[in-house]
Amino acid sequence: MPRLALYTLIVCLLATAAAVVSFVQGSFLGIVWVLLAGLSSNMTWYYVKRDKARKSVTG
Repeated sequence: MPRLALYTLIVCLLATAAAVVSFVQGSFLGIVWVLLAGLSSNMTWYYVKRDKARKSVTG
């Protein structure tokens, strides 16, 4: 797994945990954390797919 994909995966997991904690405490700030988790999840998939494409082209 590429380094950037690993970093964005960690951000996704932390944002998900922050959203859960925020919603449990009754704060609607968790919506921002959910959006950040979605963005970082998409970035993770992008970096993983880009790495696979590069490896298939180079051999």
